[in-house]
Amino acid sequence: MSQNRSGRGPLERRREISGHVLTEGSVSASELAERFGVSVMTIYRDIGELEREGVLRKSRGGVTAQPSGVFESNVAYRKKAMRAEKEAIAARAATLIEPGMSVMLDDSTTALELARLLPRIEQLTVVTNFREVLNLLAEERGLRLMALGGDYDRLHDSFLGVPCVEAIEALRVDLCFVSTSSVHGDFAFHQEQRIVAVKRAMLKAAERNVLMIDHSKLGRTALHRLAPLTAFDTVLIDDRTPPDDLRSLDESGVRYDVAPT
Repeated sequence: MSQNRSGRGPLERRREISGHVLTEGSVSASELAERFGVSVMTIYRDIGELEREGVLRKSRGGVTAQPSGVFESNVAYRKKAMRAEKEAIAARAATLIEPGMSVMLDDSTTALELARLLPRIEQLTVVTNFREVLNLLAEERGLRLMALGGDYDRLHDSFLGVPCVEAIEALRVDLCFVSTSSVHGDFAFHQEQRIVAVKRAMLKAAERNVLMIDHSKLGRTALHRLAPLTAFDTVLIDDRTPPDDLRSLDESGVRYDVAPT
């Protein structure tokens, strides 16, 4: 059995494994064993612990940060994925917001890109359960920021659960912006039931709803149905979306807008 040449302890090694996999997307167990100077068995124990924490998931022969039908990638991985597309979609989304509006943002990384643009719009009220957005906008004096509380979830860096849903139900906003991890057929889907519950509450709390999805979400599978695409006033998608998918949206009567990257 190989020795741990680096002298890392298990916690430090798992942090470094997480960082490496988040950068690469997917890595084999044998590659990790060689990289960290430990046995493949040790690596599998590390992978098992990281999977229990919801950071990564096992794949055939290794580990991946990429999503599956029941696993959503954590915030660190999602922030790196499709960055240009998300910025383009966020820029188009910002054109829908007028000064003095109230807007609700979910805990998606596309919503985070939109949040970066909000300080330039005057007299906004921004409501969110996403800690990254709260931190980003906390010092902005030109807008009113409302935090949706609940059970803090480290994987999503957001607040979820019944308290969050109840806080949303007590509000009414002009616009709600959400994203999701999967669009299949005429419906939006998500891997996690607790996320679906919060997003559905957000959609009910708004006068108008906007779905922001980059083209990588199309045709992906996820376990729980969130809402029909026709439930959204607008679906924003990037210009790298295949023509066949746009035709499918047309045939379904979905109102969409294409954001140039």
